[in-house]
Amino acid sequence: MNEESFDAGEQIVSPAYIRQGREARRSHEQLIRVLLEKGKCPQDAWGEGTIELFLRELAVMDSNNFLGNCGVGEREGRVASGMVSRRHYRLIHGIGRSGDISAVQPKAAGSSLLNKLTNSMVLDILRTAGVRTATSCFVVPMATGMSLTLCFLTLRHKRPKAKYILWPRIDQKSCFKSMITAGFEPVVIENVLEGDELRTDLKAVESRISELGAENILCIHSTTSCFAPRVPDRLEELAEICAKHDIPHIVNNAYGVQSSKCMHLIQQGARRGRIDAFVQSLDKNFMVPVGGAVVAGFNDSFLEEISKMYPGRASASPSLDVLITLLSLGASGYKNLLTERKELFTYLANELKALAAKHNERLLDTPHNPISLGLCHLEHHSQSADMFLRASCLTAMTILALT
Repeated sequence: MNEESFDAGEQIVSPAYIRQGREARRSHEQLIRVLLEKGKCPQDAWGEGTIELFLRELAVMDSNNFLGNCGVGEREGRVASGMVSRRHYRLIHGIGRSGDISAVQPKAAGSSLLNKLTNSMVLDILRTAGVRTATSCFVVPMATGMSLTLCFLTLRHKRPKAKYILWPRIDQKSCFKSMITAGFEPVVIENVLEGDELRTDLKAVESRISELGAENILCIHSTTSCFAPRVPDRLEELAEICAKHDIPHIVNNAYGVQSSKCMHLIQQGARRGRIDAFVQSLDKNFMVPVGGAVVAGFNDSFLEEISKMYPGRASASPSLDVLITLLSLGASGYKNLLTERKELFTYLANELKALAAKHNERLLDTPHNPISLGLCHLEHHSQSADMFLRASCLTAMTILALT
C-alpha cells in the first residue's frame, strides 16, 4: 500500500495500529531501495517475506499483469496454467529482445529490472570471489557448454579467417562439443605430467601457434576447474601468450567461482596478459537448478557483442533463481559458504589420505588443484607416465557444490 492507502486505513482501524503497519512496510521498502540504488548483493540475507514482496512488485510492472489488460498476439505473456504462473511469480515475458538478451523489454519493465539487477549482483559476487577487475557480466539461460559456443560464435565475426581453437586437453564432453558446435576444429594440446599433476604444455601451445599461424586461430580455450590429476591451466602464461600473438582467450571456469585459487588465476591472467571472457555454471556455483551460466569479462563492448549474438528473447528463470538465492544468502552468507567449502576440502583430503593408507593406495599430490582429489593404486605408480595415465584406475572425488 502507498501513503494514501495507509491514510485511508486510519479511518477504519486505529491510527496507532496503522502506523505500526506503515513502519513494518517501510522496513521492507528500505531494503529494496538500497538494493536498487547500489545494485550489489545485500550484506545480510533477506527474509522470504521481503523477497516475495519485491518479486510481486516487479511482476505488477509487466504488461501481462496490468489490471484490465487483454493480451492478444504472440508477446502478451499468456499462460494457461495458474500453477505455472505462480511458479514464475507471474514474471512471464522473459528477458531481452530479439536483438540483445540484455536489452530492456518495453512490455516488461519488471522483468527487465530483474534482469539488469541480477547481472549487477552477480558481477558483485564475482568481484568478491576474487576477480576484482571484471567490468561486466550477464546471465544466459544456457549451461556452460552452449555459453562457450556463444562466445566462439561471437569471435567468428572478429576473426573470419580463423578455423582452429587451441585447447589444452580436458576429458569433458561439453567442452569439446562447444567448439565443434560452433563450427571450429579443436587442436588438442596434450598435458605434461609433472609429479602427480597433469599441467599445461606451454611449449606445445607456442609450437602450434607457429605451425598454424596466429591469424588462423580463433582463440585459446583454457580451463580452471577440472578433475585430479589434471590441474587448472597455466592461465597467467597462456594469457601472456595470447597478448603476444594477439589471439583471443576464452576461459572455461565452470565451477571455479567457489574456488579462490581459480578466481585468482583469472584475475592474474587478465592483469598480466589477455582474457576476453570467462564462463561459469550457475548450478555449480550458486546452487540453483541446471540451465544457466554467467558470461563475464573485462571489456564491456565485447560482452555486449556476446549478448547480442544470442537470438531472440530468453527465459528469465535462471536470472530469477539466482536473484532469489543471492537475496536469501546475502553477501555474508555466500562468503561463509566459500569458507566452509575450503575447510571441507581440507578435511576431505586429510581423511581420504588416511583411508588410502589403510588400503595400499595413495592420495595423489595435486596442490595446484584446490577442488578435486584423486587416488591411485601404488602397484601402478612405478610404471611409465603413459601407463600410469592409462591404467592407474583414478578415482576423482570432487566437491562441486559449496557445501
